[in-house]
Amino acid sequence: MAGVKSSAGQTDDVDRIVADWARELPDTDVSPLHVLSRVTRLARRLDLTRGDVFARHQLEGWEFDVLSALRRAGRPYQLSPGQLVAETLVTSGTMTNRVDRLERRGLVRRLPAPSDRRGVLVRLTPAGRTAVDAALADLLTYEHVLLEPLTAAERDQLAALLRRLGSPLQD
Repeated sequence: MAGVKSSAGQTDDVDRIVADWARELPDTDVSPLHVLSRVTRLARRLDLTRGDVFARHQLEGWEFDVLSALRRAGRPYQLSPGQLVAETLVTSGTMTNRVDRLERRGLVRRLPAPSDRRGVLVRLTPAGRTAVDAALADLLTYEHVLLEPLTAAERDQLAALLRRLGSPLQD
């Protein structure tokens, strides 16, 4: 079955999926699928592409997440494990495992927290900074190309709409 054409005359796989559901469940409002199925499918495709970009830099997605959280923190590129947990939305046990693995690779190191004898800070090493900066540069090159069909105003509008849609899901 052909998809429903958008105002620009384009159709995609989601149009076909929504049309199929509408045919099978004619008394059900399946209109949310027009938006959320596209978001889901786009997110999946982005995850796959990002994975390819990170792999070129010998990184996994979770490694990039931790390294980029440290890099964004600014000099001296360090955070507590609790701050990393909040930044990356994982459990403390998961973060401990991740920091262990990154430390073995020489991308981060643990330091004693100056204000707490029992605490530690996780600091990005020069090798970690080089890796995350290179991966980010490649990622941004790809993502700029992906967004080329949209004008700057459309990008701003899309970002605002997605922010509004995602806001209730935060926390």
